Amino acid sequence: MTTTDYAIPVPFREVTDRNGRVYRIGESDVDIMGRTRAWMVVLPWVGMMGISSASYAFTSAEDTLHEAHLWSSGHIFWLLGVWVFFQAAVAFPAGKLRESGRLPARTAMLIGALGTLLGYLALAFAPHVLVAYLGFGVCGGIGAGLVYATCVTMVGKWYPERKGGKTGFVDGGFAYGSVPFVFLFTSVLDLSDYKIVLSSAGVGLCLVVAVAGWFFQDPPKNWWPAHIDPLGRARAADPRIRRAMAKNPPAVRQYTPKDAARTPVLWLMWFCLLCTAGINVFGIAFQVPFGEHMGFAGGIVATAMSLNAVVNGTGRGVIGWMSDRCGRRTTLIVVCVVLGAAQFGVLVSGQTGSMPFFLLCSMVSGFGGGAVFPLFAAMTADYFGENNNAANYGMVYSSKLVSGLVGSGLGAVVVGAWDYDGAFALAGSIGLASAVLALFLKAPGRPNARRIVPNPHPLGEEMA
Repeated sequence: MTTTDYAIPVPFREVTDRNGRVYRIGESDVDIMGRTRAWMVVLPWVGMMGISSASYAFTSAEDTLHEAHLWSSGHIFWLLGVWVFFQAAVAFPAGKLRESGRLPARTAMLIGALGTLLGYLALAFAPHVLVAYLGFGVCGGIGAGLVYATCVTMVGKWYPERKGGKTGFVDGGFAYGSVPFVFLFTSVLDLSDYKIVLSSAGVGLCLVVAVAGWFFQDPPKNWWPAHIDPLGRARAADPRIRRAMAKNPPAVRQYTPKDAARTPVLWLMWFCLLCTAGINVFGIAFQVPFGEHMGFAGGIVATAMSLNAVVNGTGRGVIGWMSDRCGRRTTLIVVCVVLGAAQFGVLVSGQTGSMPFFLLCSMVSGFGGGAVFPLFAAMTADYFGENNNAANYGMVYSSKLVSGLVGSGLGAVVVGAWDYDGAFALAGSIGLASAVLALFLKAPGRPNARRIVPNPHPLGEEMA
């Protein structure tokens, strides 16, 4: 975590609620950074856009990479799987280093920018597929993981009172940034220019991530906005804040990663994200090949993938905002149902040859697949606190270690064995089952209001 230095000493005080949680109040965002905290929404959003193309646009370059390097389709899908694996693998160790102060946010972003560059250079110039696995899968994945983990947890630290919508907006950048590259890799990329296009994209995105990350800064531990009473003694002036805190109350205390790992709910969140993220990766990897297999024109398939990416990003922001109004768990249940149903819809659209329905279901699938990530990021902070959110969310997000390989690599195996019919039906069933799992998510340490038995002898009766 970066050290907070003030040009002029700023008074602050610490207050403790009935659960023993400490809140540091008195310092404004301008006091700490010299600018408003809105910058810590915009800059992470830009950083997320810089790493998104490697995930969402990668399969659009499949044909060119196959012809240029003579890599098999299996290698293409496993490259994406390895990228996702390392992108998720770095989340927890990076979070631990971030929270301990040994890896400042700015340094994490600069390393991530370098990894992004190396990934694209490997795709352009790799003399052997193993070099591509090392450059794109390992280095690119680690770089993207550092950027993702830093950006998505940064916003929750600066907006502890209403983090859902802000986290969703930032997370949406992980999809928006890929839109131009989907068309670029589908329509422009060919054997004559692929080295120039891929290396230029790598240099440009590296600069975008590095410049955005240069201005990153964390708030002090336990920081809380000075204009909002964390103890609830005074009603917040903004009704949106009142509603968000009522639906998603702050964690009862600041859980360390060790404490969080002892709670069953963290591992239930881990498994639920494993299922939903696996479906998301499966859709990214196989909707384009499935559309082409069903006879849809290449331009239509590229449009479907672009719409998937746009709605994926939009879904993250919209669902984050909805979770502030309706509660994280309720919103997550709805998202899982939508995600599962969309997989059956994609399958039916292909079987019936309905192009409009294919586009619609692709968009709905992207909406649900993207929405789960900001929900779990905000839910982790709601359940375990903001101080160690980078490490705690890193543990939850580590489920993508498995989901990336399952959704992309193992997904290819399932398609080969059961064809697209069985694969999409299985994905849809897993999505619906995830909705059932989400019913059991509950913040640790918080009493269930339904189980609180009223006092049969109120004070007034005892006095009488």
